[in-house]
Amino acid sequence: MAATAFSTPDEIVIERRIDVKTRVTPLEDLDFIYEIERSVAWIRNGNYQKTFSLSCNIIALQFPDELMGDSVAIINRLEKDISGQIFILGDTSYGRSCLSQTRRLPVLYVFGQQIIDITDCVQRIQEAIEDKNSNIVLMYDTVYAHTTDKLSLLLKDTYRNLVASKLCINEDKSVGNKDTDVNTSCDKVQRAKVTKCGRSFVVPDETFLMLYIGGESLTLTNLMMTMNRCPFYTYNPETRCARKETINVNKMLMKRFYMIERAKDAKIIGIVVGTLGVADYLQVIDRLKKLIKTAGKKSYTFVVGKLNVPKLANFMEIDVFVLVACSENTLFDSSEFYKPVITPYEMEMACNTNREWTGDYVSDFRQLLPEEPERETVADVSLITGKMRTLGQDTPVELSSSVMLRNDSLTVGVQQQAETAGEYLSSRSWKGLDQKLDETPVVKAVEGRKGIAATYTHETPSSNK
Repeated sequence: MAATAFSTPDEIVIERRIDVKTRVTPLEDLDFIYEIERSVAWIRNGNYQKTFSLSCNIIALQFPDELMGDSVAIINRLEKDISGQIFILGDTSYGRSCLSQTRRLPVLYVFGQQIIDITDCVQRIQEAIEDKNSNIVLMYDTVYAHTTDKLSLLLKDTYRNLVASKLCINEDKSVGNKDTDVNTSCDKVQRAKVTKCGRSFVVPDETFLMLYIGGESLTLTNLMMTMNRCPFYTYNPETRCARKETINVNKMLMKRFYMIERAKDAKIIGIVVGTLGVADYLQVIDRLKKLIKTAGKKSYTFVVGKLNVPKLANFMEIDVFVLVACSENTLFDSSEFYKPVITPYEMEMACNTNREWTGDYVSDFRQLLPEEPERETVADVSLITGKMRTLGQDTPVELSSSVMLRNDSLTVGVQQQAETAGEYLSSRSWKGLDQKLDETPVVKAVEGRKGIAATYTHETPSSNK
């Protein structure tokens, strides 16, 4: 049976397999890599029974898929020192920690202290960055955070103008709009503390470059997007390779600009809630609703869990989806989706006439707060359809009687985009099953089929193919 966007092979559905390579850490390295002693002390000192009126500690462990192989061993190790109930969150496949601020529950970040050859790292970086007077900002993957102090100390022997970033874990919202000037700081003299992707640093006095310790990841992509005027150098501890990154950031930015144009053309917007834990997510949803309404568009809010193509394909009336998620998971390639999936910042650029595209990019939706939506009415021409469009009107723009659209048969016809989901439904040829109220006879309930749609209990595994 051929696979489609809406189908999954039966055996994978039944076995619930995840195509992710997992690794198992040797038991003798478990305490060091996962910082068991620090975790036990944090749980004991938290006094959470009193805080949450519980009779015992209830601890939830959250792992990325590739570390699930260590989960049972970690629970066994923690239960030796902790009295309480420990669970593994396995309902959704989780990725790497994005360091987003949380407020509802106390959270301890355990990144996993991966081994790095610091001597080789320093040597490779010295070969890659020849100018010893360079102003350098040291960034790193969280799994190498434990080596930052020693690494930066050794690098400063060669690069005296090196500044090491610090991880921001559940800090109070203090950076705010300071981040908006970090790109221009690559060209101007501006000394300020900024935060990017959960890492804060003091901007050097002059033009600077970024040095990232770690492999290719969403964090690195995010940093390069939001600091796109700074050159990037990386050192990958796994491959022991240092290099200057030559990724075409301009091409990536143009793709995001295209998404903004699609959002400007859209009439019906779907706000997808991709997080229930990141601080201020409710505030940014309220802001998006006001922003979309002010721009004369209609919005609907969805909570669908982890995004995939079949889920969003159920809402074909939506022109564009805007994903409210952490900064690391909000940027992803939606080319497989039937409708574009954009970020809150791109929705802001599309609807707020007070903002102009400058090439600077914002991935953290908290930076959009608490600015109020612009209410000025602006008309322009779509770069995608070539039609006139207006932002800021509560009523749709009527087509001029002197301008008509032609269909594929080269005949004159009128095409109008739906303004609401109800209008879209009324224009469809099929609108669902007829209810036939008072016409359907009442019958006695009978036992239905059991199992999952791929293979019911009364069917053989191949009978439904």
